[in-house]
Amino acid sequence: MAANENGADDATQSDRPYAWYALSVLVLVYALNFIDRQIISILAEDIKADLALTDAQLGFLYGTAFAIFYALFGIPLGRLADDWYRGRLIALGLLAWSSMTALSGLAANFAQLAVARVGVGIGEAAASPAAFSMLADYFSKRRRALAISIYSAGLYLGMGLSLPLGGWIADSWNHAYAAGGAPFGLAGWQAAFLAVGLPGLLMALWMFTLREPMRGASDGTPMPPAQPGAWRRFALEMAAVLPPLTLWSVARFPGALRINLMVLGGVALAVYALVTGTGDTAQWVGYGVGIYSVFSWIQMLKFSDPPTYRLIWGSKTVLLAIFGFGSLSFFTYGYMFWVAPYGIRTFDVAKDVAGLYIGLPAAAASAAGVIIGGRLSDMWKGRDVRGRVYVCMLAIVLPAPFAAIMFAIDNFALYCVLSAIVYLLNSLWLGSAITAYQDFVLPRMRGTIGATYLLGATMLGLALGPYFVGKVATVTGSLATGMYCLFIISPVSLVLLWIVARRTGEAEATKFERAYAAGEPRPEASIAAA
Repeated sequence: MAANENGADDATQSDRPYAWYALSVLVLVYALNFIDRQIISILAEDIKADLALTDAQLGFLYGTAFAIFYALFGIPLGRLADDWYRGRLIALGLLAWSSMTALSGLAANFAQLAVARVGVGIGEAAASPAAFSMLADYFSKRRRALAISIYSAGLYLGMGLSLPLGGWIADSWNHAYAAGGAPFGLAGWQAAFLAVGLPGLLMALWMFTLREPMRGASDGTPMPPAQPGAWRRFALEMAAVLPPLTLWSVARFPGALRINLMVLGGVALAVYALVTGTGDTAQWVGYGVGIYSVFSWIQMLKFSDPPTYRLIWGSKTVLLAIFGFGSLSFFTYGYMFWVAPYGIRTFDVAKDVAGLYIGLPAAAASAAGVIIGGRLSDMWKGRDVRGRVYVCMLAIVLPAPFAAIMFAIDNFALYCVLSAIVYLLNSLWLGSAITAYQDFVLPRMRGTIGATYLLGATMLGLALGPYFVGKVATVTGSLATGMYCLFIISPVSLVLLWIVARRTGEAEATKFERAYAAGEPRPEASIAAA
């Protein structure tokens, strides 16, 4: 298949065999992404014992330490995905997060493991915004949700494989060196981090070979794959999210610095109150930095790219979607992290057993669920503009009764069956949500809206859900109570998404005119006609 002078494939390749090949490579990358992210779940009990951690600290390591930097770096990296070669960006991110996963295996205390988790978050931030954007150009609208759902199945594939793989490596290592003499004095959980991190370095080399699709061609608005000045704009975007450079970033715009300092003061007071009330300094200082940095970036975006700001942060529909989909991920991430440790503690099973009987069925069920959800989303969207959002609402309601029963039974086999059912039904929403976000913006904004999706999912879901369960478990002495408290958020999610559904049609129908009114250049008549 010929490539044009810009290095991008011709628009006619949309939905052709190479697109499906590219999708398969991206699925493998996403699977590695989530193996490296999720393996800490099955290793949690050993890490807790070796490093003398609390459940709240475990929740912090899985959630907040990773999520804050994943979300913050996802913003400038998502913007870079709109300006530069997306395949190369994913490959560089893969090199970074795989290296940091391997370094997690050398951690000897809470602080060192937290730093390594931060590094994993920064590296992984490069992947999904760029991948979402690439897939939107590889596939036409009629297959886009299906393609993104298949890609998203890599998340659950990696999650499911991380549990049996991590449990098997850790237990095998511990049994082999039960009498001592382990190489470099490594514990089983440390060996597991090293074993899953190193293969990603080879996968990165494969990712570098992937062809870049013509940006916007599948929507009739083709443009070059890379824009001049991409890295300069990336540096400015980085300054907008990294304190104290945030102050310099917003000081360039009239009146922005004063507002920024007021928000900084408000966030500092809120952080002080939360630290005083909970005693969890790292959790709330990190979260406060994240909130402030996100606000600083939004300020910068308002002045530097008014059309993108108008369609995302200036849109009430998208704002409601950020909170709606983000609150949905609160349950998803809280459940995903704690379901294995709960099984190990409650039913007194070994890690490799829990990993096998929870992880593999979860991987199969979740992959099926996200693909079914994507297909249902495309079909429902063809009949009703609100269809994608309705699929996400089903993912809130359908798994609830099965999850409620799970944490009240004393049978491990039934627990595993119910766990797979919850994974199947809860995963319906992922591809639908991402595609719904893309429907709200122009093609050139897909990397940014992908980063925005991750921002909501991580800041509201990953940074809070696992920590919340762990904190409730620490305070009450009951992990089951922490799991049940996840349901508090479900009514909020339903209300928010119902409002989004009602506003979706207007938001999609007016996006071009709102962008043009904010300064977006109108395409030439020939391009528009094409």
